[in-house]
Amino acid sequence: MVEKTYQRLVSIFYVFVKGLISGIFLLSAFLPYNAFGREIKLISDEETEQFLAEIITPLYKAAGIPFYRNNIFIVEDNSLNAFVSDGNRMFVHTGTIVKSDTVEELSGVLAHETGHIMGGHIIRQKLKAQDMYQVSMISAILAGAAAAVSGSGDAAMAVMLGGQSSLINHFTHYRTEEERSADEAAIKLLNATKQSPLGILNFMKKIKQDNLLSGREESPYFRTHPVTNERIAFFENALTNSPYELTKDDNYFARVKAKIKAYLQKPEQTFREYPLSRNDIPALYAQAIAYMKQLDFKNALSKIDTLIQNDEANPFFYELKGQIYLETGKIKQAKQNFAKAYQLLPTSHLMQINYAHAILEDNSPQNEVKSAINLLEKALIYDQSSSSWMLLAKAYGMVGNMAKATYASAEYSFRIGNIDVAKRQLETAKKYKPNAQLKLKIDDLTHRIKNIAKR
Repeated sequence: MVEKTYQRLVSIFYVFVKGLISGIFLLSAFLPYNAFGREIKLISDEETEQFLAEIITPLYKAAGIPFYRNNIFIVEDNSLNAFVSDGNRMFVHTGTIVKSDTVEELSGVLAHETGHIMGGHIIRQKLKAQDMYQVSMISAILAGAAAAVSGSGDAAMAVMLGGQSSLINHFTHYRTEEERSADEAAIKLLNATKQSPLGILNFMKKIKQDNLLSGREESPYFRTHPVTNERIAFFENALTNSPYELTKDDNYFARVKAKIKAYLQKPEQTFREYPLSRNDIPALYAQAIAYMKQLDFKNALSKIDTLIQNDEANPFFYELKGQIYLETGKIKQAKQNFAKAYQLLPTSHLMQINYAHAILEDNSPQNEVKSAINLLEKALIYDQSSSSWMLLAKAYGMVGNMAKATYASAEYSFRIGNIDVAKRQLETAKKYKPNAQLKLKIDDLTHRIKNIAKR
């Protein structure tokens, strides 16, 4: 999906989180982890991902789980939630980040999710879901037979519900036990990393309040988590046995929350929460973004310049300044600031993409375009977003390498769902007599397209 101008932290794209059998439609409301093959909206922001990595790394280490920086995903969703999927991937809702008052609250949530990985709950859930799918199919067959014998649709429905309700009850009980296990693991991980359980306790109270405000009643039937009151009591008991206290939050968390809020909410709401009477770093950050969204670039640049004066080594301030200049069409200034951000954080694939983008927009000389190609090739190792492929196609076109330009265009088309266009572009790429390495890539994409057609 092409990047949206404002409603992104760097890029927005869509993914399907695959964790369970995609045919279990009846049970989707009961499936945990948000892993029921449904579409979710992700945002990618280096600053926020780095912050989350600092929290998750010690938890994974204490759990004995390998940590990979690129397994952190931020879900654009205002609800209080986080979940894990195959490959130890951690998904965190923006609502969980911005509504956490302390780092320990957020850490407690992520400790709970890490507990699911420790307990092997994802693979167990898959196996249980397969059993449910099989029983569901048997129930459907029996229902068809009942309808044929009696001529009654009601009889068929009764057979289906009767065959599945006991299994659903068993499944939800099974999931409740997993949630209790993850809570227990969370406390062990918090103790191992010398963190107070007060964070997760306070967050659980937020969930209870959220349920009350939304009018949801927690029933012991058809639920996959222990009743919130039970969990609160468990964490309160853990708190009495913990020697650790809440740490004093630094500016980092407040800055991350201000950034997310400013990008995702209306500027008017941002200015209410971060009024101009405030001149602390989180407020200045939010105000700069809000001004940018209002197209008031003069005030936006004034705020970001103040931030840079306070911290000249912060790459994210230069990144924002580069984006502001890019929005105003001042490409050379944008390139200078993206170059500075990349210089301060050269390992970031998002900084690589931003800098490459500015180089290409500036109609730079061939040697700079080649450096942009190098940046994009490195970034694509970690970021396979459609926008990265689109930029790479443009870059290869600018240096006259039409075989690679057309192949990159096919990758872009594939990722935005234009399969027929991708097929035609691959056929065109072959006409440019690609080298052996590129031919393998073309064959690989052709194979991926065929696999989609078989589904």
